[in-house]
Amino acid sequence: MNIAFSPCPNDTFVFHAWVHGLVPGAPELNVTYADIDKTNHWAADVQGPEVMKISYAALPWVLNDYALIPCGGALGRGCGPLVLTKDDVQTPASLSGKRVAVPSDRSTAYLLFRLWVAQKVPGGVGEIVIMPFHEIMPAVRSGKIDAGLVIHEARFTYPNYGLSLVADMGSWWEEDTGLPIPLGAIIARRHLDRKEIEDWTRASVRYAWAHPEASRAYVADHAQEMAPEVTKQHIELYVNEFTENLGDSGYAAARALLGRAAQEGLVPSFDLSLLR
Repeated sequence: MNIAFSPCPNDTFVFHAWVHGLVPGAPELNVTYADIDKTNHWAADVQGPEVMKISYAALPWVLNDYALIPCGGALGRGCGPLVLTKDDVQTPASLSGKRVAVPSDRSTAYLLFRLWVAQKVPGGVGEIVIMPFHEIMPAVRSGKIDAGLVIHEARFTYPNYGLSLVADMGSWWEEDTGLPIPLGAIIARRHLDRKEIEDWTRASVRYAWAHPEASRAYVADHAQEMAPEVTKQHIELYVNEFTENLGDSGYAAARALLGRAAQEGLVPSFDLSLLR
């Protein structure tokens, strides 16, 4: 079975057991490691992998062909994207007309950012530049970009770049809705047995929790230059109760985000019942 997910620690931690044949009855996986800006667009391609990790924000484009799997993804509290600049003092209004780098035009991070800008930034921001997430903080530090929308381990490492926090999109979302933040979703082609995919993914998650040392080398190999303590923080933040089971609040968060985005014309209109 073909699968695509990012080389980030939460994804490699979650899928380690399945990738390494440690989930009974699960098929062998052919893995493509790709950042979410790529998988978000692959999911809309009829030749895309059978299973992949994409942004919740990309679901409206793909739900006719893919089903949302209610485990294995990234959804939670206190884990939202951040807006950063290199200036010490910034307010949302100071972003008006500024050049901002974002990690993907179909990412949950960018969708949250657009909803936040509509509320908080008079006149909106200026040019949006799509950039691989690991290049954003250096670009802000160098002045190539006025501000950056960052994800993943940048939450822990941005002070190392001398950058300042303007706003936490997750905190804004949680205060505005009371719901967790739907970030990354696992999807599978609708012709597949959804229950089997769900069972195999959940078994892989549970194995990872039961044997955290087993995945350590695999996670480290793909985490590249990430320090071990940052890797640990990353996994602890993004692999949580919602990774095992979305539950009612997880589905409610997805409906709230995508329903609001569709109403405001930020994503295509779609049947919200396809989420479950």
